[in-house]
Amino acid sequence: MTDINKIARSYIDLWNERTPSRRREILSQNWTSDARYIDPLMSGDGHDGVDALIAGVQQKFPDFRFRLIGEPSGFGDHVRFSWGLGPDGGDSPIKGTDFAVLSDGRIRSITGFLDQVPAGA
Repeated sequence: MTDINKIARSYIDLWNERTPSRRREILSQNWTSDARYIDPLMSGDGHDGVDALIAGVQQKFPDFRFRLIGEPSGFGDHVRFSWGLGPDGGDSPIKGTDFAVLSDGRIRSITGFLDQVPAGA
C-alpha cells in the first residue's frame, strides 16, 4: 500500500533541498527515471529536467520554502496535495495543488496547478 503522506512529504522535501547531490538522491529514490513534471509555467522530463526546474525556482525565490497545506488524498496510483511557497513562519503568497501519478510507489508524473500567484511572482 502506498503511503500518500510519505509521497507528499518527500515531494516537498525535494523542492526544499538546496544541496544538488542530496536533491538528486531524493529524485532517484522517489521518482521514476522517466518522470515528467508540468505546470502552467514550466515542464521538465527525467531527473535532469526536474532537478533543473527545482534549482530555477530556488534561485528565483531564495528565501522561500515549500510546505504542505492540508492533508494529501489519493487512490490507487494517484495522489493529490496542496502546497504553499513563502518565507519561513509567514503566510505563503504562492499556493498550488499538484496531482501525482505513481508507478510502483514512485512518482512517474506531476501535473501542477497554481492556485494563487501574486503579480510579479
